[in-house]
Amino acid sequence: MTSPTIKLNSGHAMPQVGFGLWKVTNDTCAEQVYNAIKTGYRLFDGACDYGNEVEAGQGVARAIKEGLVKRSDLFLVSKLWNSFHDGDRVGPICKKQLQDWGIDYFDLYIVHFPISLAYVDPSVRYPPGFTYDDKGEVRPGKATIQETWTAMEKLVDEGLAKSIGISNFQGSLIIDLLRYARIRPATLQIEHHPYLTQPHLLQLAKSEGIAVTAYSSFGPQSFLEMDMKKAKDTPLLFDNPTIKSVAEKYGKTPAQVLLRWATQRGIAVIPKSNSQDRLKQNLEVTTFDLSSGELDQISGLDRNLRFNDPMDYLGTLPIFA
Repeated sequence: MTSPTIKLNSGHAMPQVGFGLWKVTNDTCAEQVYNAIKTGYRLFDGACDYGNEVEAGQGVARAIKEGLVKRSDLFLVSKLWNSFHDGDRVGPICKKQLQDWGIDYFDLYIVHFPISLAYVDPSVRYPPGFTYDDKGEVRPGKATIQETWTAMEKLVDEGLAKSIGISNFQGSLIIDLLRYARIRPATLQIEHHPYLTQPHLLQLAKSEGIAVTAYSSFGPQSFLEMDMKKAKDTPLLFDNPTIKSVAEKYGKTPAQVLLRWATQRGIAVIPKSNSQDRLKQNLEVTTFDLSSGELDQISGLDRNLRFNDPMDYLGTLPIFA
């Protein structure tokens, strides 16, 4: 089984259900990507910051070599990290990431955060993370989003990326970007789960023809292993009575219900799993429908509760203020 697709404003089709590579360990990444392709996954969502692009590429190369897929069957996504926002840094780092993956182009290349940080040479530390040095300094850069986006557009011109997108952008930044964008963002990737529904942001994206991809679809679950107090203090969505009762009604898992709540509303999802059974279950989340009342019930769990906020783990960069 493969995922249905979403037509992007760039003209390309993006699978609605993909495999997210955040927190996939280096020693298992190649095998997980290969197994996910065997299971039917075609979209893989990576990033410089995840530190596993070489291994992800190895999994892709193995699947192609064995004839499971062609490169054109896959939709490979990566992201521009904050340290490379200067206009003259965007092209070279994208090329490095393509080399790490062992491919010639990204299907989608995304600005990971609307944050410019001081450049860190990849030969010094890669991926650089949020800090400038080993003393933990978070040093701002000087690139504007317009400078960065203009360089992103050149990636499309040069055939290095078929589509370009944004992540963790809020409404005012999107409205501003659209004023000068020669190539509009094809996608917006955001934290999205029943504790953080962001309806006005979704409405803006829809009105502008920008597809939305949800990350951290299971809410606090994704952040427990990071020992985040906010996540530990929040009831798990998997245990929520509403989610559990809907899951029991349809004979599905709570995870499938959470993913269907998103996909049925036109949003793409990128869960990951180490389990072959859950891999298959996650890919099957477009095969059943929730009632409109159930969708509303789940949306009613909204707490405007965000887990991926730099202020919580860095104490600075208040981009969601």
